[in-house]
Amino acid sequence: MMTEHRLSKKDLWQLFLRLNTMRIPLNYETLQGVGFMRAIAPALEKIYPDKKDLREAMLRHTAFYNSHVNGDAVILGLAVAMEESTPPDQKEGINALKTGLMGPLAGLGDSLVKFTWVPIVGSIGASIAFEESIIGPILMFILYNIVNMVGRYYGVVYGYYKGIEFLNNNQGTDLIQRISKMANVVGLMVVGALISSVIKIKTPLEISVGSSVTGDVGSNVIKVQELLDMIMPSVLSLVVTIGVYYILKKTNGKHAASIIIMMMVIVVILKYFELL
Repeated sequence: MMTEHRLSKKDLWQLFLRLNTMRIPLNYETLQGVGFMRAIAPALEKIYPDKKDLREAMLRHTAFYNSHVNGDAVILGLAVAMEESTPPDQKEGINALKTGLMGPLAGLGDSLVKFTWVPIVGSIGASIAFEESIIGPILMFILYNIVNMVGRYYGVVYGYYKGIEFLNNNQGTDLIQRISKMANVVGLMVVGALISSVIKIKTPLEISVGSSVTGDVGSNVIKVQELLDMIMPSVLSLVVTIGVYYILKKTNGKHAASIIIMMMVIVVILKYFELL
């Protein structure tokens, strides 16, 4: 489906700016529906010079809608392209397309940005901040927004120029699934690296073993931490992480604050008895 594009780069830039405030009018009835209408409004005003058509188009985009903000960018560009290219009797298909894409793109945005990129830049920033440097949080903010903001802008541009062609070739769903799987694998690798590098749990516990020949007590000392490191480095960190994850999953995360407080109390007690 080919159509002559009416929006300029300046118009797309305006869509991008409004995209960043899409969540401000968030409400329980339509979630991001009103925000999406506000974001797409400048494009609709250019596409529909007739006030009646403009009103119908704006009402159309106040329907229920919710996705990840980076997914919003692609859907926003694609919706504008469809508003330009579809005949009047097929306009309702735009909302159907938005509904069909908002779920998969929300999952993709969460996998790539929230669960992969944020932990990576967060761990980099935290490791620098641990050295008492203010560069850590600043670097995290810069690295995060390089991907976040650039991704939003080019999401709008790509959705507008290539979105319809991409969907017509039936490549969209398959590619989203493949990228999601790759992002999940990368995310698990990052989480595994964070467990061993950031969560550091060690015990100073020592076991004294007496000599059966000389009768001396404590002639041999076994350091529990060294023994555990020989079996599996950072095994205590792994055990604690799995335990906390199991509890959170079992309770659906309802008692996260209680778990944090409980762990603080346990750490103080173990530290007092020199077990940690």
